[in-house]
Amino acid sequence: VARSLQNLRTTHIDSLVLHSPLPTLEETLIVWEVFERFVDAGVVGQLGISNCYDAATFKALFERARIKPKVLQNRFYKDSGYDQDLRDFCLRHGVAYQSFWALTANPHILRSGEVSAAAARLHVAPQQVLFRWLIQAGHQPLTGTKSEQHMREDLSAASIELTADEMSQIGGLFCPGQADAA
Repeated sequence: VARSLQNLRTTHIDSLVLHSPLPTLEETLIVWEVFERFVDAGVVGQLGISNCYDAATFKALFERARIKPKVLQNRFYKDSGYDQDLRDFCLRHGVAYQSFWALTANPHILRSGEVSAAAARLHVAPQQVLFRWLIQAGHQPLTGTKSEQHMREDLSAASIELTADEMSQIGGLFCPGQADAA
């Protein structure tokens, strides 16, 4: 944390995210307790974890931690079942689910008829539709682009609105069995 503060030239870190769970829950909790001390000292605002795809592990961390995780950052992709259980848990418990690789890992979703139809109706790119679906579903898509144009497009996803039918149809692409058909 001290090195991050120095590198960032700041005295406060808004969100400290553990890169991934350690081999055991007990080891993860030892590190988490160190993180909690930085929150207690006012150096860190909130805590989170990344690359935690096992719902039981995340739920156990959430239950046992004194300071609950406020962020879960995971790759949003088919092999993890699109984290359906984790995303539901996050929504129920006020944890921000931040998706990374949402675009790169999902070209089949971007090419789907459901996303293409919404993009045509809204006169936007399919990438914006996927980001908007995530936002309207209560999640936070993360972008890693270096392109200024793509940054602007990504940000503009906040200003479009999908219909309830579009939300349902696109959401169906992330259900087991249906994503294979996309």
